[in-house]
Amino acid sequence: MLARADLTQDELKRFGLTLLQPRQGYRFTLDPLLLCDFSAAGEETSIVDLGTGCGVMALVLARMAAAAHITAFEQDAAAVELTQQNILLNGLGDRVAVLHEDVLQVRRHLPVSSCDLVVSNPPYRKQGRGRLNPHPGKLAARHETTAGLADFLAAAKYLVKPSGRICMVHHPDRLAELMVEAASQKLAVLRLRMVHGLPAAPAKVFLVELSKGRKSVNLQIMPPLLVRSDTDNYTDELTHILLGT
Repeated sequence: MLARADLTQDELKRFGLTLLQPRQGYRFTLDPLLLCDFSAAGEETSIVDLGTGCGVMALVLARMAAAAHITAFEQDAAAVELTQQNILLNGLGDRVAVLHEDVLQVRRHLPVSSCDLVVSNPPYRKQGRGRLNPHPGKLAARHETTAGLADFLAAAKYLVKPSGRICMVHHPDRLAELMVEAASQKLAVLRLRMVHGLPAAPAKVFLVELSKGRKSVNLQIMPPLLVRSDTDNYTDELTHILLGT
C-alpha cells in the first residue's frame, strides 16, 4: 500500500471528484476524460470499464450516468487498491466496484450481453514494441502484457448488449488493426474521431464507438477534436470537457 506521502490528491472539479494518484507511478492523462465525454453517457444503468487504472473513468461515468452501476476491471494490484480508495473517497461505494482481474477473465464475473456501455483505454503499444518502462504500473498501462487489442474487443463484445455501445480510445498506429479486428468480430464501427494536440499536428489518439448485432451502418467520421488552439491555451471544447464551462 502506498503511503500518503507517495500520493497526490487531484481534483476534477467539473465532476466533483477527488482522485489519489501515485507521485512516481502511472498517472492518468487527458485520454480517459476525452473518452468519457465522447461516450456521452447518461441514461445507462450498467457500465463496464476495462482497465481502469486509478478509477478515473469509472468515477467520472458514475457522475455522468447517475443511475448506473459501474464495474471496473484492473489487473494491477496496486492500481486496484488505489481505485478502491478513490471509490470510497468520493462516496461511490454503492455504485462503483473494482475487480482485480484481467480482461481475459470477464466471463467469470458478468453475464453475456449484460451491459449498456463498455469503455476502455487499453495499452497503446504491442508487447515488445518500443521502449519498455521499468516501472510495473507504467509498463502495464502503456504496453500490452496479457491481453491485446483483439482481447479487449472480444471482452467488450461479450459484455455489451446488442442495443449497447462500446467506446475506446487508442493510438492512431492501431487504427487499421482495430478496423480489421472489429470486422472479424462482427462489430460495427459507428463513430470515429481523431484527437490532435495542435491544429497542424498529427493525431495523438482516436476515439471510436462500436456496437454488435448491426449488419449495416454508416460510419460517422466526426470533426477532429483539438486539444490546444496554440501552445499556451486549451480550445473552448477542451475547456468545456475539463471544466464544463
